[in-house]
Amino acid sequence: MTTVAYLAVAPEGRTEADQIYWRSEALPGLQRLTDAVHATGAKVSAQIGHAGPVANARSTGLPSIAPSTRLNPLAMGLDKAATEEDIERIIRQHADAAEMAVDVGFDAVEVHLGHNYLISSFLSPKINHRKDGWGGSLENRARFARRTLEAVRERVDGRAAVLAKMNMADGVPGGFWLEESIPFAKMLESDGTLDALELTGGSSLLNPMYLFRGDIPLDEMAKSQLPIVQLGMKMFGWAVFKKYPYEPLYFRDYALQFRAELDMPLVLLGGVTDHAGMTTAMRDGFQFVAMARALLREPDLIHTIEADQAKKSLCIHCNLCAASIFEGTRCPIIMPKSPMAG
Repeated sequence: MTTVAYLAVAPEGRTEADQIYWRSEALPGLQRLTDAVHATGAKVSAQIGHAGPVANARSTGLPSIAPSTRLNPLAMGLDKAATEEDIERIIRQHADAAEMAVDVGFDAVEVHLGHNYLISSFLSPKINHRKDGWGGSLENRARFARRTLEAVRERVDGRAAVLAKMNMADGVPGGFWLEESIPFAKMLESDGTLDALELTGGSSLLNPMYLFRGDIPLDEMAKSQLPIVQLGMKMFGWAVFKKYPYEPLYFRDYALQFRAELDMPLVLLGGVTDHAGMTTAMRDGFQFVAMARALLREPDLIHTIEADQAKKSLCIHCNLCAASIFEGTRCPIIMPKSPMAG
């Protein structure tokens, strides 16, 4: 199964203006996409979510939303604290997006609860400073996620699988960590709203390399930003883009703690690039693995591994693909910048 990521549930939920968001005008193109995937014999999942404080309001032209008012350096402005009306609207928009996804042929819906996007930021005690029923205790901070998954499950009504992608750890002091993320995962299991849970980590706001690992192409990342943001990245980028060496299955140790506490199907990601890693994951009790960067380098990697179990990925974890996201995500090593890119 391949996952189309990321599909915003609302216009202000995009990370930048060129991103797809769920609306009637987008459906014919998404139908063509699911038809094309199904023609290959594969399944296709739609990752839905709201970027919240990860959204670049300067790009979208719409106010970015967070649990609490906060400075957004990328947009050079403030995130707006979500109102009760915002929260209820966004829950409904997740359900609407899930229904639209099933209607145009997606086999699964993956709700984005990670990387300090909106729902993840509500889970984070570092970002969520609310004093109402959506903040404070873990149970309160988890309400947004649980209500959203309930709405999605009800709307999908057995027509597609429902997954969630959640942070095991934000990777920042005072953020969401295992002492809360494991109990949160157990809440989701007890709710019965999910068919599988995908385990991830890191904060797109505060510590993005915690997810990626490997090289930090800071100069290339800065090129797509305003001059003042470029200057800030050059001066202070070391504080946000921290160095984490790449190693195979780098989230395995954390994920094993979830595997020991949960009965539901789990998806392991992070450094899964070859048959040996997949085999280890299966032996550990994970039902699925997820891959991303290695497939940008070699889109047919799954087929080549199937034909040759000794096959090693050609991905060198340079993360130049991460620097290409604003001009057409690709592996720059094998694919130069598209003439269609802005």
